[in-house]
Amino acid sequence: MTLLPPASTGAPWEFVAAHGDRLRIVPERGGLVTGWCCHGPWGAREMLYFDAERFADPARSVRGGIPVLFPICGGLAGSGLPQHGFARDLPWQLQELEAGDGIRLRLCDTPATLAVFPHPFRLELELRPEPRALAIVARVSNPADVGSASLPFSLGLHPYVAVADLAGVRLSGLPPTALDQAAGVSAATADLLATLPRGVDLLAGPTPAVRLQAGPVAVTLETTTPFDLAVVWTDPPRPMVCLEPWTAPRGALASGERLLRVPAGESLELACRYRVEAL
Repeated sequence: MTLLPPASTGAPWEFVAAHGDRLRIVPERGGLVTGWCCHGPWGAREMLYFDAERFADPARSVRGGIPVLFPICGGLAGSGLPQHGFARDLPWQLQELEAGDGIRLRLCDTPATLAVFPHPFRLELELRPEPRALAIVARVSNPADVGSASLPFSLGLHPYVAVADLAGVRLSGLPPTALDQAAGVSAATADLLATLPRGVDLLAGPTPAVRLQAGPVAVTLETTTPFDLAVVWTDPPRPMVCLEPWTAPRGALASGERLLRVPAGESLELACRYRVEAL
């Protein structure tokens, strides 16, 4: 269990678990996990899609890894917040967990964040590679003095699951009806999933688990309340499917729908897990 520093300028940190799985992390670029090498009967398999060429241009949005969405998911017109919030664009702190079984990423408020989101916060992500799984715990804390305003937020993760062929992907565990986020209307989940090879953006749930079958493996997103909405997004021809846990739909800071609030001086933990199995 070792956290290895970058081999060169701009290279990722690397965490090596006792069972051989590896995480690659670039804390200065949004706390981004750029790779997850998972071992199993399939050998050593890279679970995440990552567009390294696009990542090399800081002016372009990331396509790959596990971006973090905070304090909003989606966009919110007139708020001053960028699409999906600011967490995926800021530098994070990185350290190995005390037990040596994973890593902790930490982001705190700054004058720049307070200018567009006037709430002090501390956001921590703990990532633990388990045999054939990746467990993630997010801890959102409100460091304000007791009696101050609560901290409102939405949280999402945006993992890009690597697949060989979009046409061969199968998903199960979603409710029969989902929100077509591109059109802003509800539709039959099966009809939306039929467009996956051409591009889909759906939100559904709550659901305890969503299973994605692709090639020799299946990846199951296991959720916990209230981190139990699921977004499925594809961007053809990229060989990936984003299978994302969200706490709330787009615009929750304005609508209040499923908006979470942390009282001053308190914290809230949100957990999910990605489990991999051979087919």
